[in-house]
Amino acid sequence: MSDFLRSKMLERADGKSFDVLVVGGGATGLGVAVDAAQRGYSTCLVEAHDFAKGTSSRSTKLVHGGVRYLEQLDIALVMEALHERGLMHQNAPHLVHDLAFLVPRYTWWEGPFYGAGLKLYDLLAGKRNLAPSKFLSTAQTIDAIPNVSREGLLGSVEYHDGQFDDARMALTLARTAADLGAVVLNQCRVNELLKDSHGMVHGVRAMDGESGRVMEIRATVVVNACGIFSDELRVLDDGKTPRMIEPAQGVHLVFDKTLQPSQRAIMVPHTDDGRVLFVIPWHERIVVGTTDTPMKKAEIEPRALPEEIEFILRNAGRYLERDPTRADVRSVYAGMRPLVHESGVDSPSKSISRSHKVVVSTSGMVSIMGGKWTTYRRMAEDTMARVIDVGQLDRRPCGTESLHVRGWIARDDAAMPSEDWLRVYGSDAPVVRAVCAEHPSWNQPMHARLPYPLGVVAYAVRHEMARSVDDVLARRTRSLLLDAKAAFDCADLVATILAKELGRESAWAAKDAEAFRQIAKGYQLVQ
Repeated sequence: MSDFLRSKMLERADGKSFDVLVVGGGATGLGVAVDAAQRGYSTCLVEAHDFAKGTSSRSTKLVHGGVRYLEQLDIALVMEALHERGLMHQNAPHLVHDLAFLVPRYTWWEGPFYGAGLKLYDLLAGKRNLAPSKFLSTAQTIDAIPNVSREGLLGSVEYHDGQFDDARMALTLARTAADLGAVVLNQCRVNELLKDSHGMVHGVRAMDGESGRVMEIRATVVVNACGIFSDELRVLDDGKTPRMIEPAQGVHLVFDKTLQPSQRAIMVPHTDDGRVLFVIPWHERIVVGTTDTPMKKAEIEPRALPEEIEFILRNAGRYLERDPTRADVRSVYAGMRPLVHESGVDSPSKSISRSHKVVVSTSGMVSIMGGKWTTYRRMAEDTMARVIDVGQLDRRPCGTESLHVRGWIARDDAAMPSEDWLRVYGSDAPVVRAVCAEHPSWNQPMHARLPYPLGVVAYAVRHEMARSVDDVLARRTRSLLLDAKAAFDCADLVATILAKELGRESAWAAKDAEAFRQIAKGYQLVQ
């Protein structure tokens, strides 16, 4: 039985004291927990929902340097991201891989313009460059991306970036932190900050979402890594603090592979709002996105706006020979980016930062805000530098640049799983197979349009702290994103196995399956 069990984690957290307590189980918080535990500090992380339930499971699935930032001449930001891209590629080969992108050309000047920019991209990546960019002829372009719009096509420029599975990366970091000795808990909501007689934060009061039990967890330093919800904890700390986070929504549409039958991606350089758009192969599907819509309120389950869906269909259609339609959409998902206003959201002089910011409150709480998946490790390192100062902890070096995450297996190792759905488990794949072999039916797919066998439900409970149908179908597997209707249809079957593994009654299974179906409705365009 796995030691990554919620019951064991609860016992180790309640009433205990730690060097570092992280609030938030997305990319940033998990990165901080890994960093802190790797340095040898006693570490606890609590997450109100599930690991990567919010923004961190709803990205464009890219590990990238930010090609578009080259136009803004933000060289430092690009170089940092390219360095971190290389480290993710090195330390998580079962989750991160190289992906070729083609930028179609329809005017003569796009050749030298994009060619020069992407050669600079290669140069900035240095020895960690994945592959050099190059020019492709018209015929080579059509051969590489068959559904590219052909009228006026002059060829393309090819460059390389990284791709990954975001929710699986988050879960891998949670297990890595646990392997390093950290206490890691989902479904554990902080509802109060504990302060000493001098007003300094020294812990939290948190409620177990399953039992309703309230726990006190103390720490030398509390880290606020709540992403789009960071201001909630900052206001809980100090009701007068100016809000710094403005959520911006990004929407993606998911299609069958037939829309773009290729292992290469398309980067659309011109959209209505000046952003770039990506058409990307991912888990035998095609992901197209994204948008950038300012939102007034952070939501844990945001919904795509009709105009965002039309924006993606319209702009993608300009570069595709066969235009995508609403009927082709297998799933639509939305995520919210935490854009940081350094002077406050309500300040007349707004300055939005695309980088991350570490802020220390007068009570000693350290907040890490902004950033993106690619730079999660660097964000954690920067955060820990402040944590060490605030908590006056013994200085210990950061070793995450060379830390292989759980499941690491050499990219060219024959033991690397060949099946796409299984590859994300890396060296843990044999355990997954063993669980699936326990019952004849568990080797059968949970749905005809999904690649996952039923046994992964039991594995997710026993080894990955899955507590609900949503945990399994949205994040332990990516079923909800690959085919929302298929995920909707197999909710009862998944809930039955979950209930048995968790020791729950059939009434619980029926209720949890229905709760998931309500979520899944929001991912379907055609009901």
